[in-house]
Amino acid sequence: MKKKKGIIREYAEAIITALLLALIIRAYVVQAFKIPSGSMIPTLLIGDHILVTKFIYGTDIPFTDKKILIFREPRRGDVVVFKYPKDPDRDFIKRVIGVGGDVVEERNKTVYVNGKPLDEPYIQHTDNDIRSIGMDVRDNFGPLYVPKGKLFVMGDNRDQSYDSRYWGFVDLNAVKGKAFIIYWSWDSTRHLPRLNRTGKLIK
Repeated sequence: MKKKKGIIREYAEAIITALLLALIIRAYVVQAFKIPSGSMIPTLLIGDHILVTKFIYGTDIPFTDKKILIFREPRRGDVVVFKYPKDPDRDFIKRVIGVGGDVVEERNKTVYVNGKPLDEPYIQHTDNDIRSIGMDVRDNFGPLYVPKGKLFVMGDNRDQSYDSRYWGFVDLNAVKGKAFIIYWSWDSTRHLPRLNRTGKLIK
């Protein structure tokens, strides 16, 4: 009887340890996310499952908005997951266009940072029409100064993205991590896996 109780205890301890490790890894090291919308096409497609490194921008101190062990802050070009400023319970994924101290503007679909056009091989445009600044901020906005501790982010699917052009800056403390790899992708239209995307690094 004692031997049976000992085995049950060993299994219980192993399960609890595994659960604790999984929670720690998810909270501080890496987390999986699924792409629900097309705002980051062609870089990320609907149905892509990605891994996000959570420690690179620092480790959250529980019950505070502070971070420690910061390896580096987000840079221009990073694809980041963050808490949506208008609803922190929702996660958004976009590309960093401007960091604190930058001046960002867009003129006729071309983005300028600190007065220089940004080289953006990752974007796509699906609408050739140009919307004037008085009509919409999609194709023309700014110049905007990015405050310290903030980020200006945009989707790669530039004409179909709801981003900083519409709702403003992202606080550095709201950033959850940097997207780095697609570990699985599912095409729900064709009901088939996209095997050619599995293992693809996110750039």
